[in-house]
Amino acid sequence: MQIANEGETRPWGSYTILDEGHDYKVKRIEVSPGKRLSYQRHKQRAEHWFVVRGTAKVTLNGEEYLVSAGNAIDIGREVAHRVENPDSSEPLVFVETQTGTYFGEDDIERLEDDFGRA
Repeated sequence: MQIANEGETRPWGSYTILDEGHDYKVKRIEVSPGKRLSYQRHKQRAEHWFVVRGTAKVTLNGEEYLVSAGNAIDIGREVAHRVENPDSSEPLVFVETQTGTYFGEDDIERLEDDFGRA
């Protein structure tokens, strides 16, 4: 187990790696008001999102779900997914647990992106 405190700023907000090991990674993700991440999928990892603050608008294979604070949603490998903060005033905060065999950024297949990265 390796505990990391590496933070990254992105156009949609930021994330901090809380913990990681050879078969998992845990991140705290903050999505700015009105922003959303890429619509994407991964071949080598699954994800579990636990919403800490706010309400997440989650898209899984084209279906939309609202996930409020205190609730969670699972994203399987190769499932197209996106998270959005529909609130215009407060950040969305959730904890993402990734499980699998590889966690590199090059395992992200972006299907759509608001910031020109698809």
